[in-house]
Amino acid sequence: MLSIIEKIKKGRLHQFPGGVHPEGRKAISVGSEIISPDLPECLYIPVKQHSGTAGKVMVNIGDYVLKGQPLTESTNTNDLPVHAPTSGHIQAIDNHVGAHPSGLPEPTIALRPDGKEQWIDRTPIDDLSNVSPTKLIRLISEAGISGLGGAGFPTHRKLSSGKAVEFLIINGVECEPYITADDTMMRLYPEQVIRGIQILQYILQPQHTIVAIEDNKPDALSVFQAATKNSDILTVSIPTKYPAGGEKQLIQVLTGREVPSGGLSMDAGVTMFNVGTCYAIEQAIDHGKPLTERIVTITGEGVNHPQNVWALLGTPVYHLINHAEPSKKRSNQMVMGGPMMGFALKSEKTPVVKITNCILVPGEGELNTGEDARECIRCSACADACPAQLLPQQLYWHAKAQEWQKTQDYHLFDCIECGACAYVCPSEIPLVQYYRNAKQEIRSQEEEKLQAEHAKQRFEARNQRLEREKEARLEKQRLASEKRKQAMEANGSDAKDKIAAALARVKAKQQDKPASLEENSASNTSRVADAIARAKAKKLEQQTKTVAEQKDANESSQDPNKARVAAAIARAKAKKQAQAVSSDELSTDNASAIVSTIPSVSPEDEKKARVAAAIAKAKAKKQAQAASSDELSTDNASAIVSTTPSVSPEDEKKARVAAAIAKAKAKKQAQAASSDALSSDAAQSRAKTAPSRSPEDEKKARVAAAIAKAKAKKQAQAASSDESSTDNASAIVSTTSSVSSEDEKKARVAAAIAKAKAKKQGKNADNKPTQGNTQEGSE
Repeated sequence: MLSIIEKIKKGRLHQFPGGVHPEGRKAISVGSEIISPDLPECLYIPVKQHSGTAGKVMVNIGDYVLKGQPLTESTNTNDLPVHAPTSGHIQAIDNHVGAHPSGLPEPTIALRPDGKEQWIDRTPIDDLSNVSPTKLIRLISEAGISGLGGAGFPTHRKLSSGKAVEFLIINGVECEPYITADDTMMRLYPEQVIRGIQILQYILQPQHTIVAIEDNKPDALSVFQAATKNSDILTVSIPTKYPAGGEKQLIQVLTGREVPSGGLSMDAGVTMFNVGTCYAIEQAIDHGKPLTERIVTITGEGVNHPQNVWALLGTPVYHLINHAEPSKKRSNQMVMGGPMMGFALKSEKTPVVKITNCILVPGEGELNTGEDARECIRCSACADACPAQLLPQQLYWHAKAQEWQKTQDYHLFDCIECGACAYVCPSEIPLVQYYRNAKQEIRSQEEEKLQAEHAKQRFEARNQRLEREKEARLEKQRLASEKRKQAMEANGSDAKDKIAAALARVKAKQQDKPASLEENSASNTSRVADAIARAKAKKLEQQTKTVAEQKDANESSQDPNKARVAAAIARAKAKKQAQAVSSDELSTDNASAIVSTIPSVSPEDEKKARVAAAIAKAKAKKQAQAASSDELSTDNASAIVSTTPSVSPEDEKKARVAAAIAKAKAKKQAQAASSDALSSDAAQSRAKTAPSRSPEDEKKARVAAAIAKAKAKKQAQAASSDESSTDNASAIVSTTSSVSSEDEKKARVAAAIAKAKAKKQGKNADNKPTQGNTQEGSE
C-alpha cells in the first residue's frame, strides 16, 4: 500500500491502453468568473434526472412553490427527488422533450418563476461530530445529489455500499475537449470543494484521499496543491490523454488496478466522486441547499461569448445560447456534452439537467456530423484507440445487424462510450451511436424478460396457493364427513327415525295438496254460479220494468187494440233478449270466471276443474232452454240443433239465410196486421159519422166491425208469435257449433216448416183487409 502512495508522490503513474489526443480547445471558455443568466420564462424540470427510477410527484398544477422545495419524493433507494430551482407557480405537469440522445418526451414539471427567489427554511449542519454518517447520507439523498461528472449515479448509493474504502479519488481531470466547468469550479471554489471532500472522508473513512487533475489545467492544479498542502489530501497531476477522466482509466492510472468486467470501482477498493459532486455535498450539509443549479460551459464557434454560467436545472437550452449570443457561423447542430461523449439535441427546448456540463454550439464544419459516413475499411484504428481493449469493428457490425446477443459476447457493456473509436475512424462512422442504441435495446429486452419472469413467478405462486387451498378444503370436508358419520353411528336408530318421520311429513303434505285444490275449485265454482244468477235476475227485473213502463205509456196514448198488440210484441222481444243474455252468460262468463279464479294446480287437478266447468256450463244452458220452451214454437228443432256437433261452413250459411228470410217475412206480416187494425178503426169511425139508419142496418154494422176487430187482434198475436219463433230458430242455428249430417237435415226441415207457416199466415193477412173493405163498402 505504501509503495502505491510513494509512486504517486514521485509521479510514477501507470498507463491505460489506447486513448487519443484530440484538440482541447478549452481556452476559449475559461474565464475569471461564473455568470448567472436571467431567469427564463419557464423552467422545464424532468422528474427523472439520474440513473435509476423516477420519484413520485408531490405538487399539482397551480401550486405555488418556494426555491428548494421538493417537487418529487423518493419511494425506494434508487430514487432521487428533484427540487424547485426558484420560487413560482406550477404551470403544467406533462411530457416534454428529454435530455437524452433519443429526444423522446418524458414526464416534466413546468415552473413559471415569479422572480422573488424565496427560499424554503433550511437547516445547515454546523458540527459534523454531532451527526452520524447515516444521517449525513440521508441528507445527501434528500438533497437530490447525483454524480455530476456525466453518469448521474445516485451519490448516496456509493456512500452506503458498506465496503471498506482504500482510496477516495476526487476526479478533476475533465479530459473532454471544450469543457471547462470543473476547471473553473476548482479555480474559483477550492474551499467549498475541499470541504465537500472532508465530509466524504468523515462518512467513508478511507485510508487515502487523492485529487487527480490533468496537467492541461495548471491554474486549478496550483490552487489545489496549495489548499491541500498541510492536509491528508494528496493532489496529483496526471498526463493529458483522452479519456484519462474515465473512472476505470483513472483508477488504473493512479493505482495500477483494473476494474473487472461488469464490476464497479468499489470492487477494486476505490470510490470516486467528481469535484462538482463535492461542491454540491458541501452546499447541502453546510447550507441546507438541495441541488437546484450547476455550472454549465457554453462554448463553440456558434456563439460570440463562450463562458461558464450557473444554470438553473430546467433552463431551456435556447435561453443559454441566447445569453451567449449566437454568431453568424452557427450551424444547425447542438450538442449536450463534449464532442467526444456528448449527443446531438433534437430541440432547443431541451432542459438542463443534473448531468449537463456543457452546451456545444459548433460553427459550420467545426464537428463531424456523421452524414458523410462511408463503409468500414477494416483498418483496425478503432481497436487501437479503445481504452477498454474492445473490438469496436465487430461491435459495430453486430449492432448494425441487430444481433444483440453477439454484441454482448464482445462485451458491449464494457464500452464507456468515450468516442475515441469514432474520433480515429477514417470512414467517419458514428460508432458510439450504434453502441448506445444496442445497449438501449438490450436493456429493454432484459426488462421485458424480468417482467415476464416476475409474472411467471406470480402465476406459479398463485397456482400453488390455489392448490393448497383446495387441499385444505378437501381435508376439511373429509374431517366433517367423518365427524358426521361418527355422530350418526353414535345416535344409531334415533337418526333413522328422524329421517323416516321427515319423509312421512313430506309425503303427507304432498297428498293433502290435491284435496285442498279440489275444495278450492268447488268453492270457486259455486261462488261464480251464485254471482251469475244474481246478475241474471237483476237484468230480467230491469227489462220487465222497462216493458211495463212502455206498456203503460202505450195504453195511455194509443187505441186499446194497438196498445195490446204493442205490449205483446214488447213482451216477446224482452223475453227473447233475456234468454239470449242468460244463455251467453252461462256459456261464456261462467266458464271464464271459473277458470280465472282457480289457483295454479297440477295437470290432473286442472283437468278436473275444466270438467266441472263444462258440467256447470251444460246445466246452465239446459236451464235457459227449459225457461224459453213455452214461448218457442220450434222446441223440437231447437233441442236437436243444440245437441248436434258442428256442420260444414256451407250448410251453416244456408241455415242462417233461411232463418233471416223467415224473420223478415214475419216482420212484414206484423206490419200488415197493424194496418188491418187501422182499417177496422177507420170503418168504425165512418160508421159513427154516417147518417142515421134503420135499427137493423146499424146492428149489422156493429157486428161487422166487431168481427174485423177480433180478426185483426188475432193476426197481430200470430205475427208476433211467428217472429219470436223465427228469431229464436235463427239464433239457435247461428250459435250451433257442430252437427252431424242427420241432425243437420232435421234442422233444415224445421226451418222449412217455420217458413211455410209464415207464408200461410201472410196469405191470411192479405185476405183480411179485403173483407174489411167489402164490409165497409156494403155499409
